[in-house]
Amino acid sequence: MIQRLRRPTTNHRHNHGFTIVELLVVIVVIGILAAITIVAYTGVSQRAVVSSLQSDLASAQNQMKLYYVDHSAYPVSLNGSNCPVDSGSNVDARYCLKTSSGNSFTYSNLGVTTNPTGFALKATNGSTSYIVNATSAPAVISSNPNLSCPTGFIPVPGSLTYGTSDFCVMKYAASHSDATAGTQGTSTTPISAPSVQQWVNVSQTTAIADAPNVAGCPGCQLITEAQYLTIAQNVLSVASNWSGGVVGSGYIYCGHNDGAPNNALVADPSDSNGYSGETNQGGNQRRTLTLTNGQVIWDLAGNVYEWTSGTTAGAQPGNSGGGYAFREFTDTLTTHGTLSPDPFPATTGLAGASGWNSGLRVGQIDSSADDSSLRGFARGGAYYASGAAGVLLLDLGNAPSATGAGIGFRVSR
Repeated sequence: MIQRLRRPTTNHRHNHGFTIVELLVVIVVIGILAAITIVAYTGVSQRAVVSSLQSDLASAQNQMKLYYVDHSAYPVSLNGSNCPVDSGSNVDARYCLKTSSGNSFTYSNLGVTTNPTGFALKATNGSTSYIVNATSAPAVISSNPNLSCPTGFIPVPGSLTYGTSDFCVMKYAASHSDATAGTQGTSTTPISAPSVQQWVNVSQTTAIADAPNVAGCPGCQLITEAQYLTIAQNVLSVASNWSGGVVGSGYIYCGHNDGAPNNALVADPSDSNGYSGETNQGGNQRRTLTLTNGQVIWDLAGNVYEWTSGTTAGAQPGNSGGGYAFREFTDTLTTHGTLSPDPFPATTGLAGASGWNSGLRVGQIDSSADDSSLRGFARGGAYYASGAAGVLLLDLGNAPSATGAGIGFRVSR
C-alpha cells in the first residue's frame, strides 16, 4: 500500500508583544508608584531632620542653663567647637554643645555682651532652621514665613538676634471692635482694621489683659519687646523703607509725628496711600513700612505710642543724676543699662547701625539711670513726637498703669 505523504501542518501561533498603550499604562503606573515612594521618603526624611534639630536644641538649652548656674550669665559667644566663651574670652569646655550629623548651630547673646542675660540658638540643616531661647520650646524660623494669621494680622519672619520664631502681628495698631472712623469705641475686644479709630487712653496693664480677647486668635498677647525689635530690625533692613533707597541712606520713614494734624490718624485700606491723612504730604511722614517678606505694616513709628509687654525696675540706660530726657542712642551715657533685649541700634547687627540716630529718623530713647520704679515699655512715638519718633523709639518714663490720648498697643501671636 502506498502511503500518502501528509503535508505537515503549520501551527499558527500568534505571540503578541505589549502594545504601545499597554507600555504607556505600565510606565504611568511605575511613575505613580515612584512618586509616592519619593514623597513618602521625603516626608520621613524631613521629619527626621526636624526631630534631630529639635532634640539638639533641647539638649543645648539645658547646657546653657547649667552654664548660667555656674557663671550667672549666658555665654557671649560659642567657639568653633560650640563651646561657650565668656566676656574675658574664657572657654568652659564642660558645656560644649553637641550637634547631630548635618546640623549646625548659630548663637546670639541677648542683652549686653559683658553679662548676657539671655540667648538665642538656631539649629540648621539645609533649608530647615529651628530656634530656641532660654525659656521657649524649639520653634521653626524662616526668611519668608507662610503662617496662617488671624484677620488683620501679617506674618513676620523670626530673628536669631532677638530669639524669636515666625509670628503674626496686627497690621494696624489695635482698635476696639466697635470703633468707627469717628469714635474709638468701648469694647474690650481688639481688632486690626483700617478706617477706624485706634484704641488709646489704655494702660499697659489693660492692654495685657485685653490682648487675648481677639476673636479667633488663641494665643494672642500684647506684643513682646523681642517681637517688636524683630519687626524694627526687619524693616530697617529693607532698602525701600529708606529715603535714599539704600539701608542707612537718607532717613527711614517714621510716620505721622509732626502734629499736622494734631491728632492720631486712621489707616487707609490701600497700602499705596502711606501718607493718608497727612497735612504735609511726602518726606519722613510716610506711615507704611515693608518687611522682607513683602508684607506691609502701618504706623510702627508715629501716630500713637504702642505698649509692648516689657517692664523694668531699674537697669535703664542714662546719665547718673540726669533724670528722664529724650537722648540720642549715640550719646555718651554714664551707663548703657542692662535691659534685655538690648534696645540700642547696634544690637540689630545691621551695617553702620551703631552710628544711627534721630538724624536718620530711627528714634530716640527716653530713660533714667536713676529710676528703680516699675516702668512699662512704650514704642514708636505719637503724632506729637516730632524728631524723637522712629521705629526704635523707646519711652521708659511711664508706669504700667499710665494712660494717654497718644498711647495704644498692638497684638501678636
